[in-house]
Amino acid sequence: MIEHIAYILVGITLLVWSADRFTDGAAAVAQNFGVSRLIVGLTIVAIGSSAPEIFVSILDSFKTCAPDVENCGPEVAIGNAIGSNITNVALVLGITALVKPLLINSGMIKREIPILFVVSFAVLYFFWDLRLSHIEGIILLSSLVAYFIWLVHMGIKSRATNDRMLEEIVDELPEQMSSPKAIFWLFLGLVLLVVSSKILIVGASGFALQMGVSETLIGLTIVALGTSLPELAASISAVLKNEHEIAIGNVVGSNIFNLLGVLGIPAVIAAPMVEKEILTIDYPVMFGLCILLAVLAYGIRGPGKINRLAGAILLAAFIGYYIVRVF
Repeated sequence: MIEHIAYILVGITLLVWSADRFTDGAAAVAQNFGVSRLIVGLTIVAIGSSAPEIFVSILDSFKTCAPDVENCGPEVAIGNAIGSNITNVALVLGITALVKPLLINSGMIKREIPILFVVSFAVLYFFWDLRLSHIEGIILLSSLVAYFIWLVHMGIKSRATNDRMLEEIVDELPEQMSSPKAIFWLFLGLVLLVVSSKILIVGASGFALQMGVSETLIGLTIVALGTSLPELAASISAVLKNEHEIAIGNVVGSNIFNLLGVLGIPAVIAAPMVEKEILTIDYPVMFGLCILLAVLAYGIRGPGKINRLAGAILLAAFIGYYIVRVF
């Protein structure tokens, strides 16, 4: 068991570090080729922040299982996608709001939240038969492409209105670097993302087997917590710089990406089964947190905000969810 825990810790640490290197390199390469800083921020950096979940999803979809293991499939990937969404809202925004209350004025964020609800309903419909089919995976990935096209279009359109979140996205871009250095970090980050994802999956699968629990549960908890660390670090860093919109924008965008991309990949590759507990426990929790996020973002009286009380409630909800789910 100690060996599997070590695999998980090493995998998560290397995964987070390599995701940062990959994002820095990819963003610099794109800018060196003349891509707009706004487009780089809305696409490449957004994808990079979800790189841990993406690569875990890909590697888990291609894993080989022992002959005596029943219902083998990309269970870690499914659990990771839903667990990361729960962690992003409850833990990431909860802790961030405790550090400093979040004020939400960006029209861009308020246009993305309805998309999050539409995507959440669509995935719920796909989950209803406890399976994600290849066709459903194609629909999810196609929707992800459409989402990015819409995001860039609205970003360019909203830039003229001086949307605060878009200004913060451009300001937070990684430092520019020479093309050789950027390419080096891009490929090193890519290779290490693959290696660290494999290490994490081996550790998570082995740990689940020894503990007698499902890989989905490990994906929902340990793996989701680890892969959400970049969002936590980015949100705290942003709010300390008074970049409130980017702190919550990271979470909303990441949650949409997880539902469309991180679930879409294993669906296309392996058409996995979905545990009933996902539908009866985890998805309702995720959806309830989405509703709470929308209420806070739009504001009941006045502008949207997540104050310290709301942050404490979110964090308490996260702790309560973990206790119920694990014990």
